[in-house]
Amino acid sequence: MGTPLASREAQATEVVDRLSAEYPDATISLNYTNRLELLVAVVLSAQCTDERVNEVTADLFETYTDAADYAAADEDELADDIYGITFHNNKAGYLKSMGETLVAEHDGEVPDTMAELTDLSGVGRKTANVVLQHGHDVVEGIVVDTHVQRLSRRLGLTTEETPERIEADLMDLVPESDWQQLTHLLISHGRATCDARNPDCEDCVLEDVCPSSKLDSDVDLASGEAW
Repeated sequence: MGTPLASREAQATEVVDRLSAEYPDATISLNYTNRLELLVAVVLSAQCTDERVNEVTADLFETYTDAADYAAADEDELADDIYGITFHNNKAGYLKSMGETLVAEHDGEVPDTMAELTDLSGVGRKTANVVLQHGHDVVEGIVVDTHVQRLSRRLGLTTEETPERIEADLMDLVPESDWQQLTHLLISHGRATCDARNPDCEDCVLEDVCPSSKLDSDVDLASGEAW
């Protein structure tokens, strides 16, 4: 129990293979119909559940249909329209500023480069990666959210701590053809089995190769703390 494979490369391959079999339909869980809706949804999803975002955007996307709508919005009203989203006041400011930039610099369209996306308010590398992958079919990196950060450390794929360094480490470790799907697989497993506080190691398809297994280890490598 809990014995990782001899190399990180072999461990990563095993993780991808087993999780692919466990979650064959793993994909993004945010609802959207175009690139702008995707961008908005991902910005709103920071530190907020996808389920809650989908609830809020069901009405939001009927009211705000293009970048100009966000640019022209009253910020307080926009904040009310996304009430229930974590940090809704701050994110209303991001959405309005984002709309203004899209209208002024990109003819209202969502750009397709990392540099242009990360110049938008509220958009970091993680958000930009999601938009590139699912909006433009461009895979430049690996999306490292809280699930990916936790599981990649817990499974012994990396010892890095920050999302940026974890992404770089995983990009060197995992074949580029698996970059996009690795994120969805780790998120699916993090939600279903390997949660932050009480992972269900007894029902985990990776338990026998997981160096953090509660059945065989005293330490959670994700946090470096004792179980």
